[in-house]
Amino acid sequence: MRVFTPYLGQPTDRLLNFLAFEPIPRGASERGYSELEPSTLDSGRRGKRFWSSNSIDDEAPRMPDRPVPGRVETVDGIPRLSVVVHSEQFDNGARVAARFEFRADRPHEFAVETYNLPDSVELDAFIVTATMGNFARLRRLRLRDEIVTPDGLWPGFDDVHFAEHRTFGLDRLQRTASGGVTVAAEPDEPDPSSADYEASVAAHWHYTGDAAVQTWESDDPHPALVACVNARRVYWASEAPIPGGAAFENVELIEPFRQGARYIFRVEPRSR
Repeated sequence: MRVFTPYLGQPTDRLLNFLAFEPIPRGASERGYSELEPSTLDSGRRGKRFWSSNSIDDEAPRMPDRPVPGRVETVDGIPRLSVVVHSEQFDNGARVAARFEFRADRPHEFAVETYNLPDSVELDAFIVTATMGNFARLRRLRLRDEIVTPDGLWPGFDDVHFAEHRTFGLDRLQRTASGGVTVAAEPDEPDPSSADYEASVAAHWHYTGDAAVQTWESDDPHPALVACVNARRVYWASEAPIPGGAAFENVELIEPFRQGARYIFRVEPRSR
């Protein structure tokens, strides 16, 4: 799922990040990867097919380029648009869906509710991950009493693959006034759009627009919830170096699976 943020001064077709589904079956150690696994509905293509519907129960596969319009309801005077995104079955047996909600009074965020479907294996976790932090070169992770960086978490990292995951429990996450938790990532550059790129870096990796803070929030965190990050020093599917060195790539919240668990993803312009 593509996240667009034209309010950052980006072209309307320039995406900022992707969200992917990564369910973990009960007792398993490995995730499913919606963005990488071969599709069984679209022969020869990599990536599980996503399609939209108006309800969790409406599971019949559709073509992704024929989205439903969603449903608009007014709650406490605020218009809210909701749409359900289904995925084809994962190789590990998971069958999941997520309900997205967009509020007219909060234009820089949306909510995600995660669901396991009746014909799925049981889950230990259903991770919705923001997968493309390297485009914005996210290097500052805001925790409760500190800011951590890739250089601090993986000193001397010099691999072309992902750095190992690092996790942070509730005691290290920022709290909201209502008792929720957040984890936020941002660039360490004053103006990411002015970076110098080596010739090997493809044009679609050149950042445009204003700097922003990307945040995950849980209003009702499970006691075992953790924030999780990894990093890369080269852009995905290449050996082209990221200007300034390693940056966070995946940023996510992970907790034991709960049907209908709700998360917020927010992208706000960063104050200079």
